[in-house]
Amino acid sequence: MNAPLRINEALLIADRAFQPFQCVAWAPQDGNGELSLTVIDRTSKRIGQTQIPSSAYCDRAQLEGLLKQARAELSQDGYALQSWAMPK
Repeated sequence: MNAPLRINEALLIADRAFQPFQCVAWAPQDGNGELSLTVIDRTSKRIGQTQIPSSAYCDRAQLEGLLKQARAELSQDGYALQSWAMPK
């Protein structure tokens, strides 16, 4: 059984999932435990954004599914991402 991911691990995984672009993450101050991820290009233009509930970023399989979905949306918008796989 896999241990739940810590927030720092989830952030590192998310950052690597959107290479060569930058992934900026923050937790809103409302205290709901949700993470906001924004993907920006080299000109600092926002090209994607997603919200990840704490239940998803703590669970490896849910986080992988959400990141793959966000990657697919960026690819459909014409952004070329490096290959990526969820770390074991």
